[in-house]
Amino acid sequence: MGYNWAKELIHVPFGFILKEGKKMSTRKGKVVLLEKVIEEAIVLAKQNIAVKNPTLPNKDEVAQQVAIGSIIFQDLKNERLNNIEFSIEEMLKVEGETGPYIQYTYARACSILRKVAQPTHFVFSEGANEYNWLLIKELMIFPKIIERSFEKYEPSHIAKYLIDVSQEFNKYYSQVKILIEDKEKESRLALVESTTIVLEEGLRLLGIQTPREM
Repeated sequence: MGYNWAKELIHVPFGFILKEGKKMSTRKGKVVLLEKVIEEAIVLAKQNIAVKNPTLPNKDEVAQQVAIGSIIFQDLKNERLNNIEFSIEEMLKVEGETGPYIQYTYARACSILRKVAQPTHFVFSEGANEYNWLLIKELMIFPKIIERSFEKYEPSHIAKYLIDVSQEFNKYYSQVKILIEDKEKESRLALVESTTIVLEEGLRLLGIQTPREM
């Protein structure tokens, strides 16, 4: 068409979204409207909050963040050429490779930092042990993951990486007494704070918000 910017365009193909193993078709009326998906996801997110944390402030706002985040993550965690099986129940689970799992991990880390009497930016100086070293190694490769994702037009690299970070942090959280008063407490808090920074930025790059409480 004669536009100068045409030579800069790149075609980025992607797979189908499937329902019950079959591809959707607008011509045959076999579609799920995004508006309805979001509405249903918000309802289910509210139900989950009512069970897990009924006293949570800003329930409606958090439910919307979790619902929309779960839909985005379900799409972007898969390599873009692969087909995706649509399941609203699966994408909203707080366990497994889902957006809510990462959001919940972020909220858990934030809750630890809120328990500090005078929160500030912490300095890491702790010697390596099995659990913190595995988490540190994951956090260190974040810039490389972003670069690789950008070069290959593949947001799934970031999504899968955030799952790995969340899993390593939860192992760390389950094995290490983070708030115990000793000389290494600030280092542990520095590692928690670093995790929140990476999770928040990683989800932001995918277009997903991070509630500080869930």
